[in-house]
Amino acid sequence: METLGRVLVVVPTYNERDNLAAIVERVRAAVPDAHVLVADDNSPDGTGEVADGLAAGDDHVHVLHRPGKQGLGAAYIAGFRWGLDAGYDVLVEMDADGSHQPEELPKLLEALADGADLAIGSRYVPGGKVVNWPQRRELLSKGANVYTRVMLGLPVRDATAGFRAYRAATLEKVGLSGVESQGYCFQVDLTLRTARHGLRVVEVPITFVERTVGKSKMSGKVMSEALWRIGLWGVTGLPKRLRGPDRH
Repeated sequence: METLGRVLVVVPTYNERDNLAAIVERVRAAVPDAHVLVADDNSPDGTGEVADGLAAGDDHVHVLHRPGKQGLGAAYIAGFRWGLDAGYDVLVEMDADGSHQPEELPKLLEALADGADLAIGSRYVPGGKVVNWPQRRELLSKGANVYTRVMLGLPVRDATAGFRAYRAATLEKVGLSGVESQGYCFQVDLTLRTARHGLRVVEVPITFVERTVGKSKMSGKVMSEALWRIGLWGVTGLPKRLRGPDRH
């Protein structure tokens, strides 16, 4: 098992004041050597100020203040670029609302250490599960993943998952320029790019827990974007899938 090097956990925030301190504390306890980057989209509830306070008291916590709400994908791209410029070796995606349990992060890092290029915390592989999610949300999520597998030919059961760890080399190889998708679609986009480059994607079972504080940022607009973008990628990418992965 290889040594991974420096790990950065990117946590995008918009109005997560009541959740942020607890999630950062849990990350720091679960993986003490990891650093945390809070990418805040100028939250009107003062989340950015809470993040600044956490960073002032812990040299493993950093804050990226963004000018306004620009979407989940844009926040992650900004966080990834910050981490790559700072020389981190592993970049992790994690929600601020507690739905992704930091205590399960070591499993994702272990998968990278065992040779994965992208480790996805999966709800839909054996051992994975969802807790306290409304049935409608779970059905929508499962349906979106079936649609993704059919349209894109991806051998991934939870391509929309937002708890994941990338090697820095993976993000550099697949490229971040041109990624404009958001929400579910952003996750699918990077999964597809990783697979099409012939890199190794591993799904690690996790327990996804519905948030108890605050409101979900998921919207009909995000779902609609995912449907049409994935459909478009499926049609335009068919010749490339037939040729096999791009290893250049």
